[in-house]
Amino acid sequence: MKKDARRLRPVDLARLAGVSTQQIRNYEDAGVLPPAARTASGYRVFGDVHRRALLAYRAMLRGYGPVTATAIMRAVHDGDVPGALALVDAAHAALHEERVSLRAASEALELLALEPPAPLPRSGGLRIGEVAALLGVRTSALRVWEAAGLLTPSRERATGYRTYDPPDVRDARLIHTLRRSHYLFTQIKPILDGLRREGSTEALRAAITTRTETLTTRTRGMIKGAGALHTYLDGPAGSGSA
Repeated sequence: MKKDARRLRPVDLARLAGVSTQQIRNYEDAGVLPPAARTASGYRVFGDVHRRALLAYRAMLRGYGPVTATAIMRAVHDGDVPGALALVDAAHAALHEERVSLRAASEALELLALEPPAPLPRSGGLRIGEVAALLGVRTSALRVWEAAGLLTPSRERATGYRTYDPPDVRDARLIHTLRRSHYLFTQIKPILDGLRREGSTEALRAAITTRTETLTTRTRGMIKGAGALHTYLDGPAGSGSA
C-alpha cells in the first residue's frame, strides 16, 4: 500500500461518515478499513485510501446490509478480490430468488381470484372425500399434498379421520389451482406460508406489494454500492483490482 499524502485522524473520518470515532476504530478492527499506520505514541494515522474504503462501505450498507458489506470489505483487504465479488454475486442472486418468489405469489393470488370458491357442502370440518369432491380431485392427491407438508388437516380424536376446516379447504383450493398451472411444491409452500402468516389473500397481496417495494429499494442500493466498490478497487493505492 502506498503512503497517503494526506493524513487523516479518526475524527476526520468520523465526521465524514457521521459516526463516532470509536466506530471508525471498530471498522478498522473488523477489516472494513485497511490497517492504519501508527504514530510513535500509538495513535492511528489514516489516509485517503481509508477515506475511500469508508465511503465504499457506507455506500454498500443500504443494499447489502452490514454483515455482507463487512464481509466484502474484509475479503478485499485480505487480498481476495474474487472472493469479495463472489459475495456480491451471491447477494444479487438471493435478491433475485426472493423477487421470483414474490412474483409467483402474486400470480397465484391472481389465479385464485379468477376462481370464486364453491360453497361448502355444510358448516364445520369436512372429510377428505368431501374436499376431494369439492375440488374435483382424487383423495390421493390430498394425501400427497399433506405428505409434502402443504396441508395439515386435523384428526378426529375418536376415529382418526382427517377433518378440513375452512382455512384447510382454502389452502387445498390454492394448491389445486397452482398445480394446474404447473407450480412445484417448493414454489407453493412459501405462498401458503405467507397466506397463513398474513391471514387473508388481501393482507398477503398488501404484504407482497410492500416487500416488492423494499426489494426495489435494495436493488437500487446494491447498484450504488457496487459502483462505489468498483471505484474503490480501481482507485489509486486501492486494495486490489479484479
